[in-house]
Amino acid sequence: MKKIIIYTDGGSRGNPGPAAIGVVFCNEKGQTIKDYSKFLGKKTNNQAEYEAVIFALKKFKQLFGKKIAKNSEVELKSDSELLVKQLKGEYKILDSKIQALFLTAWNLKLDFKKVKFKAISREKNKQADRLVNEALDAEKRSQKLI
Repeated sequence: MKKIIIYTDGGSRGNPGPAAIGVVFCNEKGQTIKDYSKFLGKKTNNQAEYEAVIFALKKFKQLFGKKIAKNSEVELKSDSELLVKQLKGEYKILDSKIQALFLTAWNLKLDFKKVKFKAISREKNKQADRLVNEALDAEKRSQKLI
C-alpha cells in the first residue's frame, strides 16, 4: 500500500451534545475500501473532529499493521478548516481538551511515512458526514426504546 485517502468528519448536536464520527478509507482512485461510524457521547464539535482523525489513524494500523503504516502515505481530508490548520501548525490550540487530542493525533501521525492534512469543502465530504448523522440518529432511536 503506497497511498490511502481517508475522509473524516465529526459532529455534535448541541455543541457540546451528542457527538459522533464518520471515517471513510479510499484507495488512490477514490474508491471506498471501508467506512466506519461511531457514537461518542457528549462532546463538542471540535472534539468530535479530532476523535475522527484519531480513530482513522488507529484503525489504519489495526487493519494494515504498523509495518505497512510506516511505509504508507496517508492523505487525511476533513471539512474542518480549524482542525486541518491546527494539525498543520498554522493555528494555535488554546483549549486544553483539544490540546490533549492534538497530541494524541500528532503522536499517531509519527507511525506513518507521511500524513498530509487537507481541508475540503463539506460538499466533498458527504459520505463521512452521512456516517456521522447515521450514528447520531441510531443513538437517538435507541434512546427512545429505553
